[in-house]
Amino acid sequence: MITIQGKGASIGVAVGPLYFYQRAKSEITRFKVADTDAEWARFEKAQATAIEQLGALAEKARTEAGDDAAALFEVHQMMAEDLDFVEAIEEQIKSGGLNAEAVVSDVAVQFAEMFAAMDDAYMQARAADVKDVSGRILAILTGAVQGGIASDVPVILASDDLAPSETVQLDKSKILGFITSGGSGSSHTAILARTMGIPAIIGAGDQLKEEYAGREIIVDGGTGVAVIEADADTRARLMQKAEEQRRHRELLDQLKGKENVTKDNHAVRIYCNIGSPEDVTTVLNNDGGGIGLFRSEFLYLNCDDYPTEDYQFEAYKKVLSDMGGREVVIRTLDIGADKQIGYFNLPHEENPALGNRALRICLNRPEVFRTQLRALYRASIYGKLLIMFPMVTSVWEVREAKKMCEQVKKELSAEGIPYSEEVELGIMIETPAAAIMSDRLAKEVDFFSCGTNDLTQYTLACDRQNNDLGRFYDPHHPAVLRLLKMAADNAHKNGIWIGICGELGADLELTETFLSIGIDELSVSPRSVLPLRQKVRDITVSAVREDLVRKLQSDETGI
Repeated sequence: MITIQGKGASIGVAVGPLYFYQRAKSEITRFKVADTDAEWARFEKAQATAIEQLGALAEKARTEAGDDAAALFEVHQMMAEDLDFVEAIEEQIKSGGLNAEAVVSDVAVQFAEMFAAMDDAYMQARAADVKDVSGRILAILTGAVQGGIASDVPVILASDDLAPSETVQLDKSKILGFITSGGSGSSHTAILARTMGIPAIIGAGDQLKEEYAGREIIVDGGTGVAVIEADADTRARLMQKAEEQRRHRELLDQLKGKENVTKDNHAVRIYCNIGSPEDVTTVLNNDGGGIGLFRSEFLYLNCDDYPTEDYQFEAYKKVLSDMGGREVVIRTLDIGADKQIGYFNLPHEENPALGNRALRICLNRPEVFRTQLRALYRASIYGKLLIMFPMVTSVWEVREAKKMCEQVKKELSAEGIPYSEEVELGIMIETPAAAIMSDRLAKEVDFFSCGTNDLTQYTLACDRQNNDLGRFYDPHHPAVLRLLKMAADNAHKNGIWIGICGELGADLELTETFLSIGIDELSVSPRSVLPLRQKVRDITVSAVREDLVRKLQSDETGI
């Protein structure tokens, strides 16, 4: 039996084979082949597989997001069959005698450069298609795994950590739990695990060895302990714990349909954080009252080029329609820092967390921002839409964003395209500047939502992705709580509501504090809705608030 101690990132116990995430190899080996006909046949087989995969993806995209989304994969299918492209590969394999991987890589570069040099913008965009199609064929030739998992059975997925672009491609039906050597409680792996409601352990370090692959592992996301090939007693104890958790979830299910009201009739909205339209099912299954954060950047991460207005429109329309009139807060594009997208061609930054990211990118690239806003307003007639701007530090930024919204609405009106006039605009309070300026910012918007992950990072000067900082990254720090209270007070003074959409919203140790300082909405991972509802129904806010005031007056607390 081998015991690994990490940090629990998503509660629960899961058991299954340990499987290490497989990344595509970036280096292409070049060598001469003796049988060029056999090598050409190898390419043809890989080409046929790629075309089949793209066809399946087109159908999946059509079902989930409409014809425009499917068109991208259909274009890639045509590129994989393009006669000039295929003949160039055949010529170089048969005359040059090189292996298929090297030839596909060389021809892809040639064609991409040719398209990029053209004057026509449409043809220039085909350069990205060539790269994507050739990358898919190369992955098949080299045996790289699409989506990182090549297993017939569900697994406990192991990795150093996963980038946002990797999490969106995972086949989630094959994942029982996560264990990573790196990462932090606010890393994308941890967030994904909590959204899926499966156990996760992060920060296992060099205890997690690839030589353990294939062996049975039990992960306990509550304690951060993982056991490989557990002895009979340990296995029985952990399986008993899993069974107790299952029974607890059944008890929580009895809370479905109940109100989020304290014993003294103080109501709070409990909403959900999601990353894709497919997550709506989990929201509804867990009785979420609405969506407090739809991370729209995952639409961009899931594409090989800038997503079109129609592609985004279909995604937003689906979420709003599926939520049946419940509020849906969609955050505008929030990339940069730990969420990098290749086709944006963002320059390297020494400190990207403090660099060109989120709303800053949108204001610097109005054509990208305008496309998203048009899609959002077009979709607004299908439900109750609220638009939220991230990474705000100044009043002028909010005014610029609002001005863009007005321009888009005028454009749509001129084109005869309907949109709702009832769309609320809000901002994220995730920088100390926004919290300190919240008295002025509240006059510009309809609501605040606090992103506690970044607020903690910027307030404490602690990188949220750096697991080595440990106790220094403390979301319970009095400075963070003081800023939240400041923002709540200023929101209510100006007649707007305030929520929390960061991971701290699900921290049951702080529920009483949040309600006592005036937080109106808590947006959490879907699996956290019912435990949070139970906590809310068990407390008396008036008593908590009186106790908090007493502590403030006697200086017993740092809030």
